[in-house]
Amino acid sequence: MRFDAKTLPEWLQHLEQLHPSAIDMGLARVAQVRDAMGLRPAFPVIIVGGTNGKGSTCAMLSAAYRAAGFKVGTYASPHLLDYNERVAINLVPASDEDIVAGLRAVETARGDTSLTYFEFGTLAAMHHFMAANVDVAVLEVGLGGRLDAVNVFEPDVAAVVSVDLDHQGFLGDTREAIGFEKAGIFRAGKPAFCADPRPPQSLLDHAAAIGADLQVIGRDFSYVNETTQWRWRGRHGQKPGLPFPALRGAFQLGNASLVIAILDALHDRVPVGIGDIKRGLLEVTLAGRYQVLPGRPSIVLDVAHNPHAAGSLAQNLLNQGFFETTHAIFSGLADKDIAGVLALLHDRIDVWHVPALDVPRAESPEVIAGLIAASGARGRVHIYPDVAEAYAAARLAAGENDRIAAFGCFKVVADVLALKPR
Repeated sequence: MRFDAKTLPEWLQHLEQLHPSAIDMGLARVAQVRDAMGLRPAFPVIIVGGTNGKGSTCAMLSAAYRAAGFKVGTYASPHLLDYNERVAINLVPASDEDIVAGLRAVETARGDTSLTYFEFGTLAAMHHFMAANVDVAVLEVGLGGRLDAVNVFEPDVAAVVSVDLDHQGFLGDTREAIGFEKAGIFRAGKPAFCADPRPPQSLLDHAAAIGADLQVIGRDFSYVNETTQWRWRGRHGQKPGLPFPALRGAFQLGNASLVIAILDALHDRVPVGIGDIKRGLLEVTLAGRYQVLPGRPSIVLDVAHNPHAAGSLAQNLLNQGFFETTHAIFSGLADKDIAGVLALLHDRIDVWHVPALDVPRAESPEVIAGLIAASGARGRVHIYPDVAEAYAAARLAAGENDRIAAFGCFKVVADVLALKPR
């Protein structure tokens, strides 16, 4: 008897228990169910991978397509507060009913094939996009690329935003190994992009071996920061007078440059004008990516959980201006390079508030406190049973000229957001 339920929470609980492992790399099972469901989209599909920057790139792409009047489906992960955030049309999260309809379709088609939580959700998202007859779909890779569930769909354009060390247990422990995995989303004869200024040779070699039409930032497309605006250059000309993206951080110009290159590659099928690009850059939002909440003390939210992202956060905190005291609410997972994150951020923080996290693989706050001390951090360290208490303590201690930075794993940022700080 097939599983069936009316509510999304019941379905998500079912998915969490369905497969023996949370991550099971490979496409054969997903492809089998895809074919059973007839999921062969006629609209253009864009797949975006990379160590960091995937979410920002997908958000800017979707905002530009929406501004141009297209119906755009966006699949991203993980979510911060609600699963519905993962599946959106025109940047509006799907309803519980629409997601359940997709999950039910997957359940009906899969037979005895076992799927992970992410695989199930990926197929359900595409089912929703096809049922809604979107004009274009933007799919964010969950992990790696070559064996990730979204790669079961044929992209018209594929992009790798950045390549750095993360998920080494699945992808390898060098940039070359990880670059090869991420390049697995490229296709022969199709536009492929890399916005990493130092692309691994493995990525370049794989693109050449399969005959992908690879464009690399700094070589085939680029940007010039002109202080109050910026200019994009690509194969077919340039676009001057562009506004800075609404997403904060200097690195967002690289992401935005990639976005314009992708839009340019698909212009014949889904044309986006310069005015739509500007509007998309100005209107884009994405929670938890160097998000600064209004009011005092200043509150910064960032899901920086690996050294590559931590380096960007460190620079952004420096650029934000002077604050008398910076409090951190920080925790992470045991399989992440917490020491590497702290090495880049230890001198930006004056007081550390370290909560315990009720999630699988969470590192203990006592171990994290030891890593903070070993990093050479000058700040005091306090330990709490959960994020709510850590946040309450930071708010109590912080004056109006201080700053609170909540960062690390998604759970930290999600819990702070759920508290609706003012």
